[in-house]
Amino acid sequence: MTIIRVPKSWEIPERDVTPESAYLNRRRFLKTLMGTGIGASLMPILGCEKSEEVNSKLAATLDTATLEAKRNPAFSEVDRPTTERILAGQYNNYYEFGMTKSIWQAAQSLPTENWKVEVTGLVKNPRTYDLDDLQKAFPIEERIYRFRCVEAWSMVIPWLGFPMKSLIAAVEPTDKAKFVRFTSYYDSKITVGPFWTLGKNLPWPYTEGLRLEEMANDIAFFAIGNYGHLLPKQHGAPIRAVLPWKYGFKGAKSIVKIEFVETQPATFWNTIDSHEYDFEANVNPQKPHPRWSQATEKFISNGPNLKWEKRPTLPYNGYGEYVASLYA
Repeated sequence: MTIIRVPKSWEIPERDVTPESAYLNRRRFLKTLMGTGIGASLMPILGCEKSEEVNSKLAATLDTATLEAKRNPAFSEVDRPTTERILAGQYNNYYEFGMTKSIWQAAQSLPTENWKVEVTGLVKNPRTYDLDDLQKAFPIEERIYRFRCVEAWSMVIPWLGFPMKSLIAAVEPTDKAKFVRFTSYYDSKITVGPFWTLGKNLPWPYTEGLRLEEMANDIAFFAIGNYGHLLPKQHGAPIRAVLPWKYGFKGAKSIVKIEFVETQPATFWNTIDSHEYDFEANVNPQKPHPRWSQATEKFISNGPNLKWEKRPTLPYNGYGEYVASLYA
């Protein structure tokens, strides 16, 4: 039996959920979505009911152009195997395209041609980059990082891209710049959000933010690819933030604007519920989510959730040597 907690008025978790349409008002509806989230996630990742045709279509979405890059030896391995590419490509949080994890099909409507990323705000050298510009301006490398979701599941993904500090050096923030805000692509006709109409009341476009010293850390990363290819759309093509010591929702996808600002910016999930999604959002096994423990995590694999390997959560997701000093 599911225990249901009454959330705030526009709270929607970053979860795999199934609504019960019989509820008649918004609060009851949202409460049901949140209460059923854990149960829905117990379904198999790639169940035997999936046809060869569906699996073929999924594989095709991952068949993007090859992206060559040397692996950074400092980030060449972690304490668990790399997640299979097909699993990582079909189990995604991308709220702009829906609330389930299986949004890979919906995400294919993302238009990525002639993509532009505007870098603006309190900088000496504002720039607008396209994807070719990014590959020419910044040496591309591969890094294998742990990925930890606030929902207590995890992956290991080989990302291709460049350190965020390289962009900082290129645009030269002024002394007034204390934070950075990432804005994701949004078009209400394409990125429709959850399939229920209340999604239109959420604080679109999706935004995320960091302190400038967090962005300048050695492991803060912009990814333009993974698994040796340009980013598939369900992973946040063509450029996303990768912050391995923070929970996954901090990694803004499909970035169109990077803005250096003086004050802490509002962010999507923190605006919806700051109690559950704080601005820092560092992986911390000692700080439970209001509705579940963060002391352990499940490493996703084939088969049902109950069979996934369970591991202790590492402080800062195992990257404390790089980032703990930021929070001393």
